[in-house]
Amino acid sequence: MRKVYLDHNATTPVRPEVIEAMLPFMSERFGNPSSVHSFGQDAREVMERARETVAGALGARKDEIVFTSGGTESDNLAITGTVGALCKKGKHIVTSKIEHHAVLATCEHLASIGFETTEVPCDKYGIIDPEDVRRSIRTDTILVTIMHANNEVGTVQPVEQIAEIVRGKGIVFHSDAVQSLGKVNLDTSKLAANLLSVSSHKIYGPKGVGALYVRRGTPLSATTFGGHHEKRRRAGTENVPGIVGFAKAVELASRDIEPRNTKMLSLRNRLEDGIMSTIANVRLNGHPTKRLPNTLNVSFEFVEGESLVLSLDMEGIAVSSGSACTSGSLEPSHVLLAMGVPPDVAQGSVRFSLGQDNIEADIDYVLEILPRIVERLRSISPLFKKSGAGTGGR
Repeated sequence: MRKVYLDHNATTPVRPEVIEAMLPFMSERFGNPSSVHSFGQDAREVMERARETVAGALGARKDEIVFTSGGTESDNLAITGTVGALCKKGKHIVTSKIEHHAVLATCEHLASIGFETTEVPCDKYGIIDPEDVRRSIRTDTILVTIMHANNEVGTVQPVEQIAEIVRGKGIVFHSDAVQSLGKVNLDTSKLAANLLSVSSHKIYGPKGVGALYVRRGTPLSATTFGGHHEKRRRAGTENVPGIVGFAKAVELASRDIEPRNTKMLSLRNRLEDGIMSTIANVRLNGHPTKRLPNTLNVSFEFVEGESLVLSLDMEGIAVSSGSACTSGSLEPSHVLLAMGVPPDVAQGSVRFSLGQDNIEADIDYVLEILPRIVERLRSISPLFKKSGAGTGGR
C-alpha cells in the first residue's frame, strides 16, 4: 500500500542532515553548557553558534533568542512572563478567538486568577481586522497576542499592521509564529513584535525544542526557577543536541524558501482543484490566497471528519481533522466556529498539510481514494439521505 503523509502542520520527519548534526552531542560531546571545564565550554560554544543561526533567520540579535522546549512553552513564557513583569501596570490581555490552545488555555488560566482577556473575532476567512484589535485595547492592557498563521486553516494574519498599532500604544505584542517559520519570511525588524514563538519539529527538526524571540528591552519575568540559564529567563539545563538540530533545521529551512513554496502551492492547488471538481458539497476553509502554501482545510458536508481521517488512514493516507493538540476531542474546531462555519459542517472538516517530500503521485493517490470514501460515508449518513444532495462534483 502506498503511504502518503499529509499532516506536516502536526509534525515533520527529522531530516538526515539534522540527525547527523545532533549525533555527536548525544555521545562524545555531551558536556553541560553551564560547566566551566572543556566539556562544558565545548557545549556552550556550539549552543551559542546555534543561537546565532536561529537569530539570523529571524533578523534578530543573538541575545534576543531564548531556547525553550517548543512552541507551547514559548507561548506560555511569552504570556505569563509578560504578565509577571507588568501585572502592576494592568491586568488586561487582548488575543483572538482562533489562537492555538497554548495561548487560549494560558489566558484562561490567567483569567481564573484575576486577569481579564478580550478575544477579538475574525472574518469568514479567518482574518483578524487590525481595527478590532485597536478597539479592544484599554488603558490597562499590558499584552496583545495574535498568531502569525493559523495552524488549522493556514490563514496568514496582517501581523505587521497589528504590531504597529500595539507598539504605538506602548503595549507588548506577542505572535505565535510556530506554523510560519520556514514557510514565510519572518523578519523581526519588519514585524515589530516584542515576542515571537517558533518551534523545531514543524521544520524537520527534533521535537522538544523551540525558541522565544525577546526584543531587547521587552519586560519579561522568568516562569521557571532554579538556575541562571538563558540569561535567567528560562531555568533548566539546555537541550544541546536538540538545539543543534533545531539550528540545522532552521539553516536548511531558510534556503530556497521561495522555490519550495512554489512547489507546495502547485501541489496544494492540484489537490484543491481535484477535490472541488470530483466531490460535491465541499467547503474551503481559510483565505483563498492569504494562506500558508502547504495548507488546505476543507469541510465535507454530511461526513464525520474523524471517520474520514480513519478511513483514509486505512488506505495509507495520514491527514488530520484539525489541530493535533485537540485530536480525540468531539467538539467542533473553535477556529472554524469562529469563522462562522456551522457546527455540523465543521465536524466534517479535514486538514491536508503538505511537506517538501510530497510529489504529484501522492496527490493523485489521494484524489483516487478520497471520493470513494466520501461517497461511502455519505451513503450511511441519515442527514445526507434526508438532504437529497447529489454526489457529483461541482
